[in-house]
Amino acid sequence: MKNNTARQLPLEFYHRPYMNREDFMMAECNFEAFRLVDSWPNWSYFAACIYGPEGCGKTHLANIFSDKVSVLEHYPYKIPCIKAAGLTTELPRRLFETFPCLIIEDLQTNINQEALFHLYNMYRDEGGFVLFTSTRAPARLNFTLPDLRSRMNIVPSVEIKEPDDGLLSALLIKLFADRQITLSPEVLNYTIANMQRSFAYARKLVAEIDNISLARKRAITTAIVKEAFNNLANDTQGELFSFSAADGQGELFKY
Repeated sequence: MKNNTARQLPLEFYHRPYMNREDFMMAECNFEAFRLVDSWPNWSYFAACIYGPEGCGKTHLANIFSDKVSVLEHYPYKIPCIKAAGLTTELPRRLFETFPCLIIEDLQTNINQEALFHLYNMYRDEGGFVLFTSTRAPARLNFTLPDLRSRMNIVPSVEIKEPDDGLLSALLIKLFADRQITLSPEVLNYTIANMQRSFAYARKLVAEIDNISLARKRAITTAIVKEAFNNLANDTQGELFSFSAADGQGELFKY
């Protein structure tokens, strides 16, 4: 006998977010970071870093940077976006010979610091540009390699802070639009009034609401949003709902 109470699980689909310049939501919490990226190539230094919490738009800004480099330098392709954890000592020379501009994402201390040190020196001394992204300012990462630490400490850095209600509303609308969903004003207002104030939580919440709606084969209501709140509150496996806007495949190089 079939168990009719079993939850019907929807098929998993990858929802690719819109990452163009016109899709970026400007607000007080991210304006300085946007202005830093948009000011290239008129940077005061060869490198810059944007940092902030998970899901705050760092990858979106990196895409905007890549697009601008491609247009101004007449590249037929996007410049590569490389995970800091994937750096090896033989990569810097190979990278610089092909890509005078580069994006290094997820800067952290648990990486090959010697490789990052060589990459830093090469791009600085030979006329390249590097945009870093991180959850913390480079000066607070406390690299164990002294020469690297002293260099990263002087990289101009701008923080993206957690969103206010206005940006949260715009973010939710965009995240649902990426999934071809339009919320009613009533459901949107209820969601904003009761959710945690963070970019990461907003992304997890939208994914959970969409999953429940698909499983129930129902339009999104406040009841579905409440169920999503409860599911996330009871979830003890944070990685189950992890979300990365640009790299769903986890490659070392992204174009």
